Amino acid sequence: MSDIFSASTPEHAAEIVHAKQCTLYKKGQVIFQEGAHPYGIYCINTGKIKLSHSGDEGRDQIIRLVKPGDLIGYKALISNEPYTATATVLEDSAVCFIPRDIFLLAMQKDASLSLRMMQILTSELRRAETKITHLAQKPVRERLAETLLTLKETYGLEADEQTINVTLSREEIANLVGTATESAIRLLSEFKKEKVIDLSGKKIRILRLQQLIKMANLQD
Repeated sequence: MSDIFSASTPEHAAEIVHAKQCTLYKKGQVIFQEGAHPYGIYCINTGKIKLSHSGDEGRDQIIRLVKPGDLIGYKALISNEPYTATATVLEDSAVCFIPRDIFLLAMQKDASLSLRMMQILTSELRRAETKITHLAQKPVRERLAETLLTLKETYGLEADEQTINVTLSREEIANLVGTATESAIRLLSEFKKEKVIDLSGKKIRILRLQQLIKMANLQD
């Protein structure tokens, strides 16, 4: 269960634990679909999930990557509106569902939980604003470098302490960057030629972290 609920009173935490329903999802399965109505929220116990929005031409745009401990589906639930994204499993995942009524009642009665959810919503809004700014102002090369760093921060590294611990297709990386797949493939090849990264199938190994940070141009 997410540490978000550690802010709850023991009474409300117990109600949530009692009401949750946990399910194992296989890679490629959809947890909820864009446009559907929410009946609760989802807490990620294990695994990796992407939230994607379908664009005007039917092309997906990945808007968020999810890791264990994260909640998904809460914006639609709180606003009482349909999902604005589709949640798809990137690797086998254990996900717990918390029914709408239980979660909303806990938020109404528990000020600490409400404050924590406000902080989460505010943090996500800030990330979205930053991404919009970068899409408008940063070159694709810088955005790709930043995306690789974000993947590292989100999912960590494998045992070799260099390989990013998530497997994404070139199309998924392009969607994260906000560019064409062909451009992402070309730039990844350039990064490899410059010996900043190494590529092995869908795995990406960071060889020169400080150079990648410099390439991302992250200073304010």
